[in-house]
Amino acid sequence: MSPRPPVVVLLGGPSAEHDVSIVSGSAVASALAEAGYDVNRVLIDLGGGWWRLPGALSNGPGAAALVPADFDDPAILGADGPLTSGVVLERLADDEPRPVVFIALHGPFGEDGTVQALLEAADLPYTGSGVAASAVGMDKALFKRLVRGLGLPVVDWREISRGRWLAEPAGVLAELEAFAAGTGDPRLIVKPARLGSSLGMTLAHDPGERAGALAAAFEHDPLALVERYVPHARELEVAVIGNDPARLELYGPGEILSGHEFYDYAAKYTPGLSETSPRAELEPQQRATVLKIARDAYRAVGAEGFARLDFLVEGETVYLSEINTIPGFTPISLFPAMAASGGSDFATVAARIVDLGLERWTGRIRRRLVPGDLPR
Repeated sequence: MSPRPPVVVLLGGPSAEHDVSIVSGSAVASALAEAGYDVNRVLIDLGGGWWRLPGALSNGPGAAALVPADFDDPAILGADGPLTSGVVLERLADDEPRPVVFIALHGPFGEDGTVQALLEAADLPYTGSGVAASAVGMDKALFKRLVRGLGLPVVDWREISRGRWLAEPAGVLAELEAFAAGTGDPRLIVKPARLGSSLGMTLAHDPGERAGALAAAFEHDPLALVERYVPHARELEVAVIGNDPARLELYGPGEILSGHEFYDYAAKYTPGLSETSPRAELEPQQRATVLKIARDAYRAVGAEGFARLDFLVEGETVYLSEINTIPGFTPISLFPAMAASGGSDFATVAARIVDLGLERWTGRIRRRLVPGDLPR
């Protein structure tokens, strides 16, 4: 059995999901350390500075002793920072053996292909999907266009740019009124096109709430998605793990019972507010349909490593909502819970994701051409 590689957990990030990432990354770092990995952590602060946190974590319970509030204190973070991404990645690439970077970043910069491109350029193995799949998965508009073109079922939507909203707000509101009238329900879901954790997401109950909902979305992204509201829909999730499209591991679907009118940020991250089940009660045929759509969407974007697929179920009708190529790994997140229901605990899932990242990088290295291999 080959020795376990060192791991660097990348957490934080210059996005609105910074705090959630710290919780996810801290949980992953602690679990891997307790499982016997040598784990270091790199924090990206809200200003984009990179910090190599002091002290490796290894072989001990409670190894990740820092709590989220500590990550705002430079005295605790240590003197080695903030640095540029280039400096930190160059140092990591010089380490022997080379570490696997566990990306525990959520949202823009961490989940949209940006940091993946930096790690590719530094020739560092990393977890999860590559640049293209990450970019498509993060952009809800691109993702919906792609999967709808492949025949997968999605809720009807409209795309509104900030520029258009500023130039012709009356025209935008008229378009949304016609859209809502066509659905037979005045309620619309409004959200940023490229963000997660339900940040900036609003359920606009009537025409009077739509302008405010758009404004909230535009605080986070210059493009907003406006979707038909699906009343009384069940919210399901599927966990997918694997690199090879022919040998994917699927877990779930799990189910979310939101403590709010819809599954907003507070409902997601306030302990005890919402309820989750790692295995939803479904008829066998509907379960098979959900799992097939999850597999098809994962393959369609070229996802690797792991991802979570989200669904809305209205009666017998199944809608694919989105893919999360770096799903939450907090203690209350459904992704690790679904995998655990299949027999893999939190640390085992995290270790499997590390192995897949190393496998993907090793395969890419072997595919490289050297001058002697070039055709003449």
